Amino acid sequence: MPVDTALGEYLRARRALVRPEDVGVVVTGVRRTPGLRREEVATLAGISADYYLRLEQGRDRNPSTQVLDALARVLRLDASAVDYLHGLAAGAPSRPRPTRDAVPTGTAQLLAALDLPAFVESRRFDVLAANPLATALSPSIVAGANRLRSVLLDPAERALLPDWEWAVGGMIASFRTSVGPARPDPGTARLIDELSAGSEVFRAHWSRHDVQPLEGGGFTMEHPVVGRLDLRREKLGVGGTDGQVLVIYHSDPGTRTAERLALLGSLAVRDQMPAALKSSPST
Repeated sequence: MPVDTALGEYLRARRALVRPEDVGVVVTGVRRTPGLRREEVATLAGISADYYLRLEQGRDRNPSTQVLDALARVLRLDASAVDYLHGLAAGAPSRPRPTRDAVPTGTAQLLAALDLPAFVESRRFDVLAANPLATALSPSIVAGANRLRSVLLDPAERALLPDWEWAVGGMIASFRTSVGPARPDPGTARLIDELSAGSEVFRAHWSRHDVQPLEGGGFTMEHPVVGRLDLRREKLGVGGTDGQVLVIYHSDPGTRTAERLALLGSLAVRDQMPAALKSSPST
């Protein structure tokens, strides 16, 4: 996506999602435009219609903070979306910054020591490293895979998530936050093109330009071996890296999910044992 149209595309996408009645606009007759018209946004934001048109067309890319905040109010943006809007207006470097995917040694050691499912992902949700329990939770959580690609395109991954549609929407919004408003690097651009071509769901959500904070939350998984797991997800930034995140799945102590995670952990350990040890009689 060219840098000079990014702000305009975002404004068009977001005004299409605002219902006129939610901002006090009286609707009369048949409206062909979904959401708000340009003139309505301009009037509500206190700017001229011509100036707003220039913003959407990319002919003016330096709106003031006051204008951006007024537009954010009209478009009913939350805090994360406001930050994203300001980032778009601030522009982007002429060259995408290079990504460095080496996981720091200390983080890799912590990952191996954790007795909970955990992995490290990059800014574009590539899995850079994963411990055995994470892979036991989902075979697609393995170094070299991409979490967004797996959740969208792998039927086996989809079967694990009973709330798949809800999970996908949040994941795509978090992905947009993670890669940021700058021009995407070649790898990210290829991923976006691939998912746009292969997933109607991705195209629909991506066109909305939703953003969501990179934070933890709860979700449910239906595991084929141990059954239902009600999990929490924590996302911890890895210092000294270009946006790497340590993702840890856990549950409340003493719950059925905790018991099932422990069982899954024992099975994962057994699967890593040499065959001779697996068959050895206990003493």
